[in-house]
Amino acid sequence: MLNITEYYWVFKYIRYLFNFYEYSIFAYILSSWIPQIKNNIIGEFLEAICEPYLKLFRKIIPPIGMLDISPVVALIVLSLLQNFIVTLLFKTV
Repeated sequence: MLNITEYYWVFKYIRYLFNFYEYSIFAYILSSWIPQIKNNIIGEFLEAICEPYLKLFRKIIPPIGMLDISPVVALIVLSLLQNFIVTLLFKTV
């Protein structure tokens, strides 16, 4: 059984991982507006980590005209997934 300090660090680690991924998705979305950013190593890294997840939602949610709302839905699902994982891990605490 973990003590309260260890639970705290597990919780913080999970939060940092999800926050990093959320910020990566935001940066990837913003980089689509500036083509020069996509052509460097950071843009390629963001595409490699974000595009597989976003493709799942693009298959389900078609663009509305020129507007792609699938990243918004993807971020909402990511937030719900984070809350679900934290609840499962810490409901016995």
